[in-house]
Amino acid sequence: MTVVLVEQPTPDVAVVRLNRPDARNALNQEVRSELAGHFDRLGQAAEVRCIVLTGGERCFAAGADIRAMADAGAIEIMLRQTQRLWQAIAACPKPVIAAVNGYAWGGGCELAMHADIIIAGEGASFCQPEVKVGIMPGAGGTQRLTRAVGKFQAMKMVLTGLPVSAREALAMGLASEVVADDAVQARALELARHIATLPPLAIAQIKEVLLAGQDASLDTALMLERKAFQLLFASADQKEGMRAFLEKRPPVFRGG
Repeated sequence: MTVVLVEQPTPDVAVVRLNRPDARNALNQEVRSELAGHFDRLGQAAEVRCIVLTGGERCFAAGADIRAMADAGAIEIMLRQTQRLWQAIAACPKPVIAAVNGYAWGGGCELAMHADIIIAGEGASFCQPEVKVGIMPGAGGTQRLTRAVGKFQAMKMVLTGLPVSAREALAMGLASEVVADDAVQARALELARHIATLPPLAIAQIKEVLLAGQDASLDTALMLERKAFQLLFASADQKEGMRAFLEKRPPVFRGG
C-alpha cells in the first residue's frame, strides 16, 4: 500500500494525503521519506501554487511509529537523519495548508506545524505526548510550538503530554481556523484554490520573508520585507495586478 498519496484536483493545487489508516497515519521512516520526496517535487513544480497536507477525514497523524523506535539505540536514531526529511517540508517554497481532522499528536502535531495555515475540525486535538514514553519532542515540538503559542502554553503541552482541543489550539495560536469536522477538507481546498489565483512570486516572497524574519531582529526583518517589496515591482504580475485594479477587472496572474 502506498503510504502517502498525491492528488491534484486542479493543476495548480496538490493534495498530499497520509495513507496508513490502520496505524492512524503514524509516521515511520517510509512515510517521512515519501513526504520528503513529494514536497521536493511539488516545491519545484511550476504549475503547483498551493499544497494541502492531510491525513484524511478521520485522523491527521497520531504520532511517530513507536514500534519502529522502541528498541533503537541513540546512534541508530542519529543515523536515521530524520531532520533532513522534515527539512524538505519546512523548506517548501509553496504555501502549505494542513487540513487536520482527529489526532494531530506527537509527530503529527509537529507535521502540522510545518504548514503555513492550519484548518482544524471541531473534533481535532493537538498533543505532544512524548514525555509519556520517556522521550521529548524531536521534530520541532519544543521550538516551533514555542514560537507559535509562547513559552507558557508550550511548556504546559510538552511537560504534561496532555492534548488540547481544536478550539483551545485556535485560542493559543496553534490553528488558523476551526470548522465543522465534515468541512475541513473542503475549506482547506477552498483556501488553496484562492491562494492559487494570486501572484506566485508575491506569495513566495511573503512566505520566505515572514519565516526568515521570525528569528531576525525587527530592523533586519523590516529590511528583508522592504527588499522583497521592491523586488516585486520587477514582476509582470505587479503590472497586471495594478492595471487590473485601475481598469476594474479581474487580474490574471501568470507567475512572471
